[in-house]
Amino acid sequence: MYPPPLPHSRPSRRRVLGSLAGLGALGTAGAAGCAAPSGTGGGRTRLRYWHLFGGGDGVTMDAMLAEFRRGHPEIDLQSSTLMWGAPYYTKLGMAGAGGRAPEVAALHLARLAGFAPGRLLNPFDLDLLAEHGVTPADFPEDLWRRGAVDGEQYAIPLDTHPMVLYYQTDICERAGLLDGDGRLRPIRGRDAFTAAVRAAGEVTGRPGLVVETLGADTIGPWRIFATFYAQTGGALLSEDGTRIALDDAKALEVLEYMRTLTDEGLISPRVDYQGSVGLFSAGETGFFLNGEWEVATFTNTGMPFSMTRVPSLFGSGAAQADCHSFVLPNQNDRGGAANEAAHAFVAWMLRHSVDWAAGGHVPAYLPALSEPEYLAMRPQSEYRSVIDEVALDPPVWFAGSASSLWLELGAVFSGVLTGSRTPRDALAEARDRLADLLGTPSPFGETTS
Repeated sequence: MYPPPLPHSRPSRRRVLGSLAGLGALGTAGAAGCAAPSGTGGGRTRLRYWHLFGGGDGVTMDAMLAEFRRGHPEIDLQSSTLMWGAPYYTKLGMAGAGGRAPEVAALHLARLAGFAPGRLLNPFDLDLLAEHGVTPADFPEDLWRRGAVDGEQYAIPLDTHPMVLYYQTDICERAGLLDGDGRLRPIRGRDAFTAAVRAAGEVTGRPGLVVETLGADTIGPWRIFATFYAQTGGALLSEDGTRIALDDAKALEVLEYMRTLTDEGLISPRVDYQGSVGLFSAGETGFFLNGEWEVATFTNTGMPFSMTRVPSLFGSGAAQADCHSFVLPNQNDRGGAANEAAHAFVAWMLRHSVDWAAGGHVPAYLPALSEPEYLAMRPQSEYRSVIDEVALDPPVWFAGSASSLWLELGAVFSGVLTGSRTPRDALAEARDRLADLLGTPSPFGETTS
């Protein structure tokens, strides 16, 4: 499951900087990772790895790490699972700032801009990665480019985790929405999607679609807006991330459609994240818009469901997403055997990313997408083509998973889905909050690569 972000509050410079001062109060499984380096006996090379994967992802990650250890007895892999969200990124940033960080860590790709590459992160040695069989050509060009700053590669994408459309196969079959292979027939355009949702609702006697609409820390409304707005081709910020670039006409078109889902009774207007998962799991609705990470939740119940890409309602097939990636936190003396082990580890994880895909994430390592084992994964491989149309947040420090951007705009667009805010008012408030965020300095300073 995708962990919920921390409780919402309006950001301020004092709050952001204060989060760094409170670092010492954090209690996590990886607290020892900031200790002074210690030697590893028996001539083995110590490799420290920090990540934030819990739940089903944590189980999968632990299994992959165990396999790596079995195949690399010369490397002493020490992994630490830290608290998901803001605490993780605060701790990782402070470790990099002090030059006493682990050899390798996980980072959401859309958060890279906030990590001052060149100061808090060290670049990868692409020649060293190539020695282990991984090259830039093995990744979608756009995702690879997002990991680069000033000609250096600071992040290597492991996956992408996009918005997808879950559907109950028995409900959709009764509604006449499946093809001869039991897959959802292609849906193109708002009218076709509305008709499909309405048909599913006629089968259940309840709204045909469930989405997360509210909650103290809701992000679902932002992710729905970001998906549909990306399909229009609209931009949130200027390319340099310094100015608001919202296209009011396109944004209003999306917000008005979101409001239509509520006004026409196609969704339940007041459902938090857990409630949305519960409604779909109970078979009370035909469709569910959410990230792909709940695949294990529904598979474990034995319910008849499948997944597909979010339909093209506003033009393209874009879907809001982020990517898990690997980074090299800043070490004042990075190099030698430990750095070589970090590159070997990253390359190994990428070459084995079919195992990681079991949790629903789409491998960013392109060779994995054609492996028979992955293609046999259903429904995980059903939406793999989205890899070429994922819509990441703009490259600014306040964007990315569990970010201020998600929390701020999630709260604004929640009102559109619940009926408490008009689309036009939501757009005006979104502009105000974006302006506040643009005026708040990054807590880690600027890139100094």
